Amino acid sequence: MELDLIFKIAAVGMIVAVLNLILKKTDHDEQAMMMTVAGLVIVLMMLIPAIDELFQTIKNVFGLW
Repeated sequence: MELDLIFKIAAVGMIVAVLNLILKKTDHDEQAMMMTVAGLVIVLMMLIPAIDELFQTIKNVFGLW
């Protein structure tokens, strides 16, 4: 896994955390929850290529398919 990917995930997490805190302080709980879900979706989309690479490596190591 690249170190760059870890930094990107951490940056998304910090941004979402700050925006979530701001939205909760202004009594916008529904928008805060949607912001959290959007952050989760963004991180999962960033992880899809890494997960695919992991499965390809596992297939090659064990000789599957």
